[in-house]
Amino acid sequence: MRLSLNSSTIKTTPILEKIKVTGEAGYKGIELWAVEIYEHIGRGGEVSDLEKALSDYGLEVPCFIAVRNWGETEGREYTMALDEARRRFELAARFKCPLMVCTPPADVPGIESLHRGYNDLLQIGRETGVQAVLEYISVFKSLNNLPDAVSILDQCDSDGVTILDAFHNWNSRTTLADIEALPLERISHYHINDAAPDIPSGQQADTDRVMIGDGVADLKTELSVLKEKGYDKWISLELFNASWWEKDPLETAKIGLERMQELCDEVGFEVE
Repeated sequence: MRLSLNSSTIKTTPILEKIKVTGEAGYKGIELWAVEIYEHIGRGGEVSDLEKALSDYGLEVPCFIAVRNWGETEGREYTMALDEARRRFELAARFKCPLMVCTPPADVPGIESLHRGYNDLLQIGRETGVQAVLEYISVFKSLNNLPDAVSILDQCDSDGVTILDAFHNWNSRTTLADIEALPLERISHYHINDAAPDIPSGQQADTDRVMIGDGVADLKTELSVLKEKGYDKWISLELFNASWWEKDPLETAKIGLERMQELCDEVGFEVE
């Protein structure tokens, strides 16, 4: 088991500084966002700057975020969405990143046709060597829970996988039984976070996530289910919390790592 930091947790920090903070805090990996890399290049930077920084701090990129617009577009717009997806898959491959998060529509309800777009992304993944990962997001109108994600995977090629997220599980109709029933080979990655104590499940926004241990999600039980299943991949801290963005990023990263490690110790996960 290895622990990583999703760069959204210290979102307001420049990307090169994010890599430095992640390494100094003691993580093994950092999840990168394509949009931040594009911004770095737009300001005159190079991809090689990021590659060097990752190498200097001994960090891997376990998961790349994200490709969008594949589930709600048609015709020429869909072709353009797949073209952009391929560019992002190829960029992830350059960082030797094995996973690409594929984000469903935020505002278009329904999941009936999502399997078609995801199958196309799976093919791009095979061609670039980066696994396409189907994401469900509890605050979205389309794919917002694990059971619906499984129904899409059942309609797709056999190499389809999803990503588990503690917040989205708590904030949707996803249950521990759903996680227990999910075959291990369909779990690509795990995002950990907590849910605000004063807002009901199903009514929280992404920005309501709180630091591990500050909320009401039963993280220990969920991790115990993963351990029983034999999960041994990455656990990554992903927050979108403005109050933590205002703090020193190294402090935020260190607190997050300490709490992840404590939780893994309680569950009995061995962490590298």
